[in-house]
This record gives sequence, structure tokens and C-alpha cells, in this order.
Amino acid sequence: MPTPIIFDTDPGVDDAQAIAIALAHPDIELLGLTTTYGNVDIETATHNALLLSELAQQEIPVAQGAAAPLVKPKHPAPAHIHGANGLGNIELPAVRGKALDMSAAEFIVSQVNARPNEITLVAVGPVGNLAAALQLDPGIIDKVKQVVIMGGSIREGGNVTPVAEANMFNDPHAASRVLTAGWPLTLVGLDATHRCVLSPADMDKIAGAQGKLGQVLAGSYRFYSDFYRGALGIDGCCPHDSCALAWLMKPELFTTARGHLTVATEGYAEGQTIFAPEGRPFLGEHWSSTPAVEVCLNANGEAVVSWMLEVLG
Repeated sequence: MPTPIIFDTDPGVDDAQAIAIALAHPDIELLGLTTTYGNVDIETATHNALLLSELAQQEIPVAQGAAAPLVKPKHPAPAHIHGANGLGNIELPAVRGKALDMSAAEFIVSQVNARPNEITLVAVGPVGNLAAALQLDPGIIDKVKQVVIMGGSIREGGNVTPVAEANMFNDPHAASRVLTAGWPLTLVGLDATHRCVLSPADMDKIAGAQGKLGQVLAGSYRFYSDFYRGALGIDGCCPHDSCALAWLMKPELFTTARGHLTVATEGYAEGQTIFAPEGRPFLGEHWSSTPAVEVCLNANGEAVVSWMLEVLG
């Protein structure tokens, strides 16, 4: 049976690639897209979510969510990475549809309660919508099948500060709530996603197979890969958000460990994900006081990208 998911997203070039996978994979039932600020402002995120599903000729519910962090001031969207429109500043067609009247948090709660122990939440942006859903109905902790978060870093270091990954840094208070809620959770962070590189030749294959959606993916990829060429010296891009779906569908491609997560919410370490391996003693008991979760420590990057091409190519 297909895996029912809600995809929480801030599209975003790599989000667009992941949304294409969720739309195309025969064993994924995409119940809806919930949008958040992050790579772009919330209105742009919702526009792009609607557009991408329309380009794939699918009618997917879109619910608009968090426009800003829970506590900290909102940082400007990284237009130098994703473009001002989130999709590499390419010209985009008009959107026909509109978002649902309910919020992202309300959509998550209603869907999970309607299908208890069936739905996986896959979140690839700042996790304010998941935090809001927990506030709205804490009971979903015991009704979600699993939660997959693209974010954080265990050993790799950060990408927006020396220690913090962007999604965690953008809303560390929401991340602290979501990562320690006690639901079945896997963190797919930079330790795994930086092992995966989508090359120009790979994107050409995707573009050729995905019609109008493929044209948008390829156009936005060019802008995104220019950033990666300058920032990391690689020929291509890291398809961060697709890795969350890769873990969900092909977990054998990843190396994971079980342990306890915390998220620093202020100071120089703001947004850092701190991981204490399960069963390892540390000075003080607080390091292991949060519920145990799974974290990805590595990935077979070549196999992950091959899986993406299998789905999209």
C-alpha cells in the first residue's frame, strides 16, 4: 500500500525537487502540502507549492502555515541561494488554484486524526507548522505513524553558522519542541545530505522526463547549482529535501544511530542540534533526558541520487 504523507515545505529549489518525487512516486500518497516561510516568504512558498503540483497535472491540497519564527526575529529569505521567487528567478506560469481556508496546523491535525497511525509527516523547512499542530492537539503525538525532518547536523557542522543548519536556525524554539515531542522521529541532516550531489547530467535526465515541471526544475537548478559551485566547490547541488523522502522509502541507503536530541535556542550555538548517543554516559543526566530518536549520520550518496533518477527520470 502507498505511504500517506503530508509534506511540510518552503519551496525552494531543493524543495521543488522533493515535491516532484512525492508527486511521482507510485508508493507515496501525497495527502497535502503545508507551507512555511524559510527559503522564501510564506506567500511565495504557497504560490510555489500550488504551481508545482499544477505543473505535474495533479490537484494536491495546499494549506498555508507559519509566516515567521515562534520567538526570534525573522531573517530575510536567502534570495542569493534560491532566487527571489524561490525557483531561481526563472519566469513562472500563472497559478490557477488557491490554498485551503484552514491553516497548515489545522490541516495536519485533521488529517492525522482522520487516519490515526497511518500518516507520516515529512518536514523540510523550519518546523513551526509542526509545533503549531502540537499546540493545537498534543494527542497527535500518539497518532502519527512517524515524523521525518530534513534539518540539523550531528557531526558535519552548520551551513548558516559554524554549528547550525538553516532550518533549525530559522526557528530553534519550534525545532526544540518538535524534536523532543516524543513521537517516532528521524532527523535527516547535513551529515547525510552533503554526501549526495545531483549533477547537471542528472538534472538533464529529470528535465527530459518531467515535462513542464521538469523545465522548472532544470531552470531553478541552474541558479541553485551556481551557488553550490561557489560555496562548496561542487559541480551540481545537494538535493537536501529529497533525502528525507529517500530515507522514508529507502532507509537502507542511510547510516543511522539512536539517541537524544536537544536544540540550542540562543547564544553562539543558536540552532545547533546536539546529539547524545543512546546508552553512552555523559557528565550530567540532562543530555539523555529527551525522548530517544533516530538520526542519520551518513548516506550512500550515489545510491540516493540514483533512486531520485529512478523516480523522476
